[in-house]
Amino acid sequence: MSVTDILSIQLYTLRSLEDLDLILDTVADAGYRYVETVGSHLDKAAEVRAKLDARSLRASSSHVSMAALREKPDAIVDACNTLGLTHLYMPAVPPEDRDMAADGWRSLGRDLGQIAERFQQKGIRLGYHNHHWELKPKDGAKTALELIFEAAGSSHLTWQVDVAWLVRGNADPKEWIDRYRSRVTAAHVKDIAPEGQNEDQDGWADVGAGTLNWRDLWRVCREAGAEWMVVEHDKPANPAQTARNSFAYLRTIED
Repeated sequence: MSVTDILSIQLYTLRSLEDLDLILDTVADAGYRYVETVGSHLDKAAEVRAKLDARSLRASSSHVSMAALREKPDAIVDACNTLGLTHLYMPAVPPEDRDMAADGWRSLGRDLGQIAERFQQKGIRLGYHNHHWELKPKDGAKTALELIFEAAGSSHLTWQVDVAWLVRGNADPKEWIDRYRSRVTAAHVKDIAPEGQNEDQDGWADVGAGTLNWRDLWRVCREAGAEWMVVEHDKPANPAQTARNSFAYLRTIED
C-alpha cells in the first residue's frame, strides 16, 4: 500500500476558493485521489459525487455537525451511501459550548456514543475530531477529551486525532494516541510554523515545512490504526500551494 492510497485532504483547507469545481480541480491537480468533505457537502451528496467522479476522486470521509447528527440521521446515512464513504467525524462543538463544564462534556460523550452505535448498524463509523480546547481540565485533572471518551464507554465511537491541535494544547500526541489507540481511525496531518512565523496563517504551516516530525508521527498514527491520513491547514495563505506542497512532502513520507 502506498501513501497515496490512504492520503486525503480536508476540503475546509481550500474553502477560500469558494467554488467546489475549482477546489476539486485544485486537489486533483496536486495529486490527491481522496478528499474529506465538510458537512454542507452531505446536503448535496449526489451533486458532489458527480463532481468527484468526473475527476476520478473519492470521498474518504466527512465531517458532520452534532446538530445534523441529532436532527437528520437518516439523511446523513443516505448521503454517506451516495458518496461511498463509511467514516464520519464530528469536528467541533459550537464556540459557545467550548468552555462548558464537565457535565456538558460527559453528556456530549454519551450522545456521541449512542449515535455511533446507531450508525454502526448502518455500516458507518462515527468519530470525534479534537482541537486544543478539549485538553483543558474539567473534573480535577480530567480533560474534556477524556470525559468524552469515558462517557462514550464501550461504544463504537472512534477518534480522528488532530495531532497538531494536541501539540497546541501542550499535550504529548504520542501518549494520547497510545492511550486511545483502540479508537483511532484517522488522523489530521497539519503542521505548526516556527514561533513568530506565518502569523497571518494563525501559525500553521504546509505539512513538512513546520516544526512537527511527520515522518515519526505518521508511523505513530498508522501503527495506532489510522486508516486515513488527512491533510489540513486551517488558514492557508495560498490553498493551492499548500495542497501541492503538503502532497509533495507526504508522498515521500515512507521512503
